[in-house]
Order: sequence, then structure tokens, then C-alpha cells
Amino acid sequence: MAGDAPVANRPPAGRTFFGHPRALATLFLTEMWERFSFYGMRAILVLYLTAELADDGLGLAESTANAVYGTYNAMVYLMALPGGWVADRLIGARRSVLWGGVVIAAGHYVMAVPARWSVFAGMTLIVFGTGLLKPNISTMVGDLYDRDSPRRDAGFSIFYMGINLGAFIAPLITGFLGEKINWHLGFGAAAVGMTFGVLQYVLGGRNLGEAGARPADPLLGADRRRALTRVGLAAAAVLVVVVVLAVAGLFTVDTVVNLLAAVTVLVTIGYFARIMLDRELSVAERSRMKAYVWLFVFAAAFWLIYDQAGSVLNLFAAERTDRNVAGFTFPASWLQSVNPILIIIGAPLFALLWLRLGHRVSTPVKFAVGLVLNGLSFVLMAAAARAAVGGDLVSPWWLVAVYAIQVAGELSLSPVGLSATTKLAPVKYASQMMGLWFLATAVGDAIGGQVARLADTWSEPVYFLTFGLASVALGLGAVMFARQIRDLMAGIH
Repeated sequence: MAGDAPVANRPPAGRTFFGHPRALATLFLTEMWERFSFYGMRAILVLYLTAELADDGLGLAESTANAVYGTYNAMVYLMALPGGWVADRLIGARRSVLWGGVVIAAGHYVMAVPARWSVFAGMTLIVFGTGLLKPNISTMVGDLYDRDSPRRDAGFSIFYMGINLGAFIAPLITGFLGEKINWHLGFGAAAVGMTFGVLQYVLGGRNLGEAGARPADPLLGADRRRALTRVGLAAAAVLVVVVVLAVAGLFTVDTVVNLLAAVTVLVTIGYFARIMLDRELSVAERSRMKAYVWLFVFAAAFWLIYDQAGSVLNLFAAERTDRNVAGFTFPASWLQSVNPILIIIGAPLFALLWLRLGHRVSTPVKFAVGLVLNGLSFVLMAAAARAAVGGDLVSPWWLVAVYAIQVAGELSLSPVGLSATTKLAPVKYASQMMGLWFLATAVGDAIGGQVARLADTWSEPVYFLTFGLASVALGLGAVMFARQIRDLMAGIH
């Protein structure tokens, strides 16, 4: 059958995992622990950055901390692009995931060191490690199914449950340790979680067969040496820029954040241009890439709003909500667990929904639903902010309701987007296209980090209402052009 995963890459037959290949369990658990470490650290990052020096925090302004948070998230997903290239051309997805997990764990252990420098050094390692792991583990999930199988979306939805199981547990542990005991102890808990993930991946490797064992399009001989030389020169250029900024006295948090945000957008534009101008693409592949540009824009707009949960909404939880229950003030970061637990509940329901609907609801329409719901969540957030005007503390149920609406939007867009990427990807860009999908999050977070600075200068109700209505309008526009986008997908549903 055209579009099937190569037979040599299929995992060995045997026991199943919720009716899916057993290999899905290994990838599910690896991703669960990786997300435990990522979301556990992320839940307390902005709170640590803004905490006073007397409370062992960094004492950054909220606007700067929000921008750091957004840019960090952007860099995590930006590095998925070279991470996909490393898998496709050098070492394969299997080893990329392994080495990525090791580097991520090292980054979290560095952040556990009780020193002011450790947070940025650790975040740098996590960025590189996640770039290797994140796109390639999703590509391996895609290899388990035929390209146009209706079970494919269901498989990705189950995989998505692993992401959110780790994301649910993590803030409860790291949040308590970080906010109530010591910030670096919370970061250390994230390190332990990633260590579990690496061990599980190694032990479960026998379930994977040959999936991801070899590069899809390996570089050999002179081509390999030439590529590695270019990588070395790029690294040297980055080092020169850092030195120049330091010598000029411009190596500040704000300067670096702004520069990285701009790089994220420019790299994305450049990479899309490179693929679209590739003469080796077939007519169908080129058409599908045109459709993918639209899906990418919709996804970036979605994440611009959605990922402010860990920054603007997290600070709202810390400063504007009444978190006292029976005399115990629970950590603000615990509210970061609301979103993933709702996804755990909703993911199987949406998996069943997409299986039942089959090809009757197109991918562009699913994206449009996600955008509209995401916008409505910020409209509701505007009402919550309005209730908090004057310094009153509001019920945390406002945030629970906001996250519930966002979850419905996420389940309409994110797992569907993962699946659509593996289906629309040109053959020669298989793993790199998954990196390109994560670039949508990178662009959304990079711009969102800058946008979040406005939360300090605009009134909170105006801030939330403006961006909420903008997302709703974009979603309605996506519905209007859904048929044209589906036609560009050239037979892919």
C-alpha cells in the first residue's frame, strides 16, 4: 500500500497496548517521563525567576520573566528542527531519542545546583536535549501505522495521554518542593523523572524492532564531512556573537531574549522557503506543503495564547487567586496540573470521536475549532481579570474553567497536527517535518513571550479580551477557507 511505513521498520508482532502495537507503550512511557521533567520545571520557572532575592529567587521583573519563559519554550521547539536533521542524516531517530534524554537529564541536574548561574546553564542543556528527543519520538510513533490509517489519529491521541500524564504529576511534586521548600529541590525532582525516562527507553528497546534504527537519508563520505564542518562553523559564529555582545556590554537577559525570538521567526521563514523551493518534490508534495503553511500559521497562533498558561496565567494564579483550602495555601503551580488531567480524561474521548467521524471532518476544520475555543478561553479570562480588579482574590475555579476550554481546543488541534505532519511530510523530510511542526510552537511562544510583556502595561481585562477575540476571528476565517486548504492536501485527509 502506498504511504505505508516500510516493513523493515515495523516493530515485532506480539502483545498490544490498548489495541495498538506494543512499541507504543515504550514510546508512551519515555514521553511521559520527558514531559514530567519538562512541565515540572516549567511549572515553577516563572515563579522562581520573579521571586525576591530574599526568597532565593532571581528577582526579575514579571515582563522579563514572561519573555524568558516564552523564549525558552521557543528554543526548546526550535531545536527540534536540527534534531530532526541529525536523526534523518546522521544517527537515526532511535539514538537521537536516547542521547536527547541523557542531555535533558543533565540539564535538570545542573538546575538543581543552588547557584544563580545554574538555571540558564541548565535550560541551555535542556533545549539541546529536547531538540533531539521531541521530534524523533513522534516520528517513531508515526512509523507504527499506515500513513492514511484512521487508527493513526487514535494512536497519536493515546501517545498524547502519556505526555499529559507526566505533565499532570509533575507540578504536584516539583511545585510543592519548589514553592514550599526550595526551588532547586523542585528542579532536582525533574531531573530524577528524566532519568527514569532514559532507563525505561533502554529497557524497552526490544519492543521497537528496527523502527528509527537508521537514518532515513544518511549523509556519507564527503557530504557528511562537509555537513559537520558547516555545523562547526555555525557553532563558532554563535560563540563570536556571544563574545561581541559581552564585550559591548549588551549581553543582558532582555537582549538575548529579543535576539532569540527574532532568530526563531527568521529560521522558520527560511526553512519553509528551502522546502518549497526543493525541485525534488513531486507536484503532490509541493501542494501539500502549501496546505501545511496554513496549518502552521493556525498552530502558531494557537500556541501564542495557550502557552501563556505557564507565564501570565501562572502569575495570575500566584497573585490574584484565593488558594487557601482548610487553612492550607496550595502552591500556585498546582493549577498547572488542571490542564493535563483534563486532557487525560478527554484524550480517549477525542480519539474515539475522530475514529467515528473518520474523514468526514477535515484537518483544517479541526484546527479552526481549536482556535475558536482557545480564543473563548481568553475571553473568559478577561472576565476573571475584571473580577480581580482592585486587588480582590478570585476563585481558582476561574482558571479551571479557562483550562477546560483550552483543553477542548488543544485536543482539536495538537494531536491532529502531529498526525497531519507525518501524513503531509515529503518523504525526504520525514523527521525534519516533525521538527517543523514543533517550530509552530516555537514561533507562537517566541511571539507570545514578547506579547506577554503587554500584560504589564495594558489592563489585564483588555489584554485577555484583545487576544481572545483575535483568536476567535482567525478560527472563523479558517472555517471559511477549510475546503480550499483540504484541496491543497492532495488526497490526504
